[in-house]
Amino acid sequence: MHVQSATQYEHIEGVTSFIGEDESGSFGIRAHHVRMMTALTYGLARYRLQDSSWRYLAFPRGILYFVDNALYISTRRFLHDADYQRISAGLLEQLLKEEEELRVIKESLFRLEQEMFRRLWQMGRGGTAT
Repeated sequence: MHVQSATQYEHIEGVTSFIGEDESGSFGIRAHHVRMMTALTYGLARYRLQDSSWRYLAFPRGILYFVDNALYISTRRFLHDADYQRISAGLLEQLLKEEEELRVIKESLFRLEQEMFRRLWQMGRGGTAT
């Protein structure tokens, strides 16, 4: 399995199955699956290693491509861990951080929009936009 983002890359050997979710719901892939591609939803996936242990993978959406018995996942960023509680907390923290960043961007856009309307209104009245 190959998991990659803009700043991270992990090659994980010995993956025997993967369970993820796309818009149609939860699905699983085992070794030697036919070629496939799908868009993964935001959340938590898991994969099983040859020693039968499970590992968890969290990401904010991504593209999954399975070809020639290799699984490729491309995403903006990802977390992976064997501890479900730890990765769940990391996923929640990441979600809250992204929500705060989105709120700040929306506020900035709102202020920019208000300033543009104010200047257009002044120009329409024959005033100067300063």
